[in-house]
Amino acid sequence: MQIDSGRAAPSDTWLGKLGPGLITGAADDDPSGIATYSQAGAQFGFGMLWTVCLTFPLMLGIQVISAKIGRVSGHGLATNIRRHYPRSLLYAIVGLLLLANVINIAADVAAMGDALTLIIGGPTHLYAVGFGLLSLLLQVFIPYQQYVRILKWLTLGLLAYVATVLTVHIPWGEVALRTVWPQFAWSAASVTMIVAVFGTTISPYLFFWQASQEVEDLQADSSAQALRRAPEQAPRQFQRIKMDTAIGMGFSNLVAFFIMLTTAVTLGAQGITHIDTSAQAASALRPIAGEFAFALFSLGIIGTGLLAIPVLAGSAAYAMAGAFHWKNSLELAPKAAKKFYGIIVTATVIGAALCFSPLDPIKALYWSAVINGVISVPIMALMMLMASRPAIMGTLTISRRLRALGWLSTIVMATAVLAMFASMAF
Repeated sequence: MQIDSGRAAPSDTWLGKLGPGLITGAADDDPSGIATYSQAGAQFGFGMLWTVCLTFPLMLGIQVISAKIGRVSGHGLATNIRRHYPRSLLYAIVGLLLLANVINIAADVAAMGDALTLIIGGPTHLYAVGFGLLSLLLQVFIPYQQYVRILKWLTLGLLAYVATVLTVHIPWGEVALRTVWPQFAWSAASVTMIVAVFGTTISPYLFFWQASQEVEDLQADSSAQALRRAPEQAPRQFQRIKMDTAIGMGFSNLVAFFIMLTTAVTLGAQGITHIDTSAQAASALRPIAGEFAFALFSLGIIGTGLLAIPVLAGSAAYAMAGAFHWKNSLELAPKAAKKFYGIIVTATVIGAALCFSPLDPIKALYWSAVINGVISVPIMALMMLMASRPAIMGTLTISRRLRALGWLSTIVMATAVLAMFASMAF
């Protein structure tokens, strides 16, 4: 006989309800994203703070849709694309996603190595490889439920950027005004930066990861079923998804806001307007904002990198596994899902190895952003079609309001991509 201890099950606690959305949102502020937000603050001051007010609802809408597709259908995005759309489209999307993620991993581990070198000195490349291997070991040898708890705690690393703001003087009245009423000159540089912020914030790997994590949570709960087969569970699960994703995306955009704000009042105010990497931003903060701000910023790079690398490698593995119908779950032992874990290992090892190549990390990030921009639009369009398709969602197709928000997000991203190509041409 089972005795009720009177304690809420982990999934019924407030923290227990946070998972896929929280981790996805936090992983969005990876070291390469930090570099983009730092450049936005340093170059344009308070002029780019308004972008966060726009990216939050758009990001929230599209991530809720990806989560619902996973929870309702019981399958990740790649599996649903394989089942319902041309294979050629699937292979093109998954191949480009894998390429972009590997480049992102390379940039992130390099940034983490640079950050640790700034703090304690020593061999940057060795640190980068060490961070890559640490992330790999955690993914391969720790069961999913325990690993998710680790990832949740790693999201606290982002609080470093909130704390950094407290170490410098902020003219809050002017910040509030410029957030809702920005002042900056429209130019090729400003358009490129807006595109970069959107491309960094709304990224394809996040779609694949959150949908797959909903499937992982579904499989981990013996009492749960795919919602299209158990629609009576939908109200509770949709409420959880909405809360989890809103907190995760809100956290992500709030941190992006604080990074822009910190670099605006420190680097930008001192005339330092060119930032290529997150480590460069941290280094530039040291003589202006002091050792404490520098240390917080640098430690934040390491924490967010440890969170982002598993999401990048894992989303690539979920996509490949879904495309080729392989067994896939972080809950499975490596020997039970060899091909799935093989992609995680390959993506992480190649990413770490690229740190020793002559590859320019700035150019690599640039092309990674281009690839992400190119594939984000068709993926988002496919997600909108899937979320509205009874063959996939049963009776739980998305509402008109969410459909409108999702298509708006898709149109905005398409416009950003076109602007990006226009800026490249001229």
